[in-house]
Amino acid sequence: MAISKVTSAALETSTNQPGFRNIIINGDISIAQRATSKSSLTTGFNTVDRFEVLKSADSDFTESQSTDVPSGQGFANSWKIECTTADASLDAGHYLIWRQPIEGQNLQYLKFGTSSAESITLSFWIKSSKTGTYTIGLRNIDNNKLNSQSYTISSADTWEKKTITFDGDTSSGFNNDNGESLRVQFNFIAGSTYTSGTLQNTWGTYDNANYAVGQLNFGDSTSNEAYITGVQLEAGTTASDFEFLPVDANLNRCLRYYETSMTYGDYSQYEGQIPCCAVGNSTYEGTVNQIQGREFKVWKRSAPTVTIYHQDGTSGSTYRIHDAQKTTGHAAQHINQNGFLYVYQTSAFNSGHWFYYGFTADAEL
Repeated sequence: MAISKVTSAALETSTNQPGFRNIIINGDISIAQRATSKSSLTTGFNTVDRFEVLKSADSDFTESQSTDVPSGQGFANSWKIECTTADASLDAGHYLIWRQPIEGQNLQYLKFGTSSAESITLSFWIKSSKTGTYTIGLRNIDNNKLNSQSYTISSADTWEKKTITFDGDTSSGFNNDNGESLRVQFNFIAGSTYTSGTLQNTWGTYDNANYAVGQLNFGDSTSNEAYITGVQLEAGTTASDFEFLPVDANLNRCLRYYETSMTYGDYSQYEGQIPCCAVGNSTYEGTVNQIQGREFKVWKRSAPTVTIYHQDGTSGSTYRIHDAQKTTGHAAQHINQNGFLYVYQTSAFNSGHWFYYGFTADAEL
């Protein structure tokens, strides 16, 4: 059998590809542990992992994980935002932001705060029914600084790739810890509180008035909808091809911040509910211990907030199998980055009785 020769050029190509050059996590919008759709938006992490909505507006929206993607680019999903209740008269303090917070220890190689500070380039694909000017802000949380840039949607309902370069900041760096240091913020609504000044397009002290100057009102019509995918932030002044990760690697990066035993927030799913048996003996009947340790799939960014759920989605409750009852007052204990212990005492259980519970573990920034 003939053995093909591996050329030095091919070897160089296969070994010199930088890994994890994309600072953004889940930029291909492929992971959505919580849900694939959320209406009546409120501030928080609602659907796709690692991306949070901030909302203060009379207009209302639905966000979802969509399969509408730019053709031939390798993406399977996009994030969709659609206006469901319009408000053409925007109040001064209103905003709608889609953002990702980033840990400081993931940013040290950018060398911000030194004379060698790297420029960083943000690239993404966007399709919107509303043409005009949009803005994006990078916020250095550790030093209260801002750099905002604008871009234009030229053609309605057409996928367009945008590339925006931000200068490196030589005067202010990022804390080397697991706290939030940088926010990447996509703006869709910004009232006059955030648009009355001059767009802060170089690094400077954060000022509301300079944050999103020129931003259009995406909430002025129920015809407005937009899609984003392929979000990539990387060192340098040019955008490289999107860095696709294996699904297991992408999921593990998301699990560092959030984990759930249920799929898409469906607490009734049998496979999402964890069985546990009550234990005790004749001496302690009446106060039988229900004990279980649970190890997380991935070590969390910090000790998370763990919430126990009944099959109907009620927090702090479990499902008691022998009489199909809901028991209340349940909570995780001894929580750390690696897992938690569930211990509960009740006179409603006897040794050998079984119950089910689901859980979420939230360590988001």
